[in-house]
Amino acid sequence: MPSPKPKRRPAARLRRAPASTADRKPYHHGDLRRALVDAALHLAVEGAEVSVREAARRAGVSPGAPFRHFPSRDALMIAVAVEAQRRFRSEIELAFAAAPPDDPLGQIRSLGLAYLRWAMKNPAHFEIISTGKYFDHDAAGELSRDNAEIIAMMARLLEEAAARGQLRHGDLKRTQIAARALVYGFARMLIDGHFPRWGVAEGEVEPMAEAILDLFIDGIAK
Repeated sequence: MPSPKPKRRPAARLRRAPASTADRKPYHHGDLRRALVDAALHLAVEGAEVSVREAARRAGVSPGAPFRHFPSRDALMIAVAVEAQRRFRSEIELAFAAAPPDDPLGQIRSLGLAYLRWAMKNPAHFEIISTGKYFDHDAAGELSRDNAEIIAMMARLLEEAAARGQLRHGDLKRTQIAARALVYGFARMLIDGHFPRWGVAEGEVEPMAEAILDLFIDGIAK
C-alpha cells in the first residue's frame, strides 16, 4: 500500500512593510497646488532662483507632477503673486476696518501705514507683486483686477476727503499718484537697502515711515 503524500503547506504570503515616513509624500491628495505655491514663495523669500522643477523638489514630488497645475514658470509665479496679493489685501482691509469711519484722511493714513508695514515684513512678497522680475504682469488678470480695486478705494477716499473740505489741493489724481509714489518709493528704498546710507538704522525704519506719512498727510490737509 503506497504511503500517503505529505500535505503541501500554502506558500507564505509576503507582507508589505509599512511605508516609511521618508517615502510618504508631504501633501495630501488635492494639496499639490498649495504645496507648490508655498514652495515657490519660500524660494523667493530665500532669494533663490524660482523654477517649477525646484518647487517640485521642495514639495517632494516628481519633476513632471506640477505641470498638471502649472505648465510654465510664469503660471506658477502668477499663482504665487495672487497668494501674496491676497495676504496684502487682507492687511489693507483690516487697517481700513480699524480706521475711524468718519475721517477719510485718517483712513488714507491707515491704508498707507498698512502698505508700508506689510512691505517691511514681507519684502519678497512685495517684490513679487510690484515688479516684472518674476512674471508678465499683463498676463495676470486677477492681480490687475485686485490692484484696480485698491486704486479705486483710494480714489473714493480722496473724493470723500475733498467733499468734507479736508484737502488743500483740488487735483485728486495728482494727490493719489503722489501718495502711491511715497509709499512705493519708501518700500523700494527699504528692499533695495538704501536706508543705511541715509543714516537710518534698522530699528528706525518704521518710526520713519510713520513720520513721513504724517508729513504727507499734513501737506495735503487743509
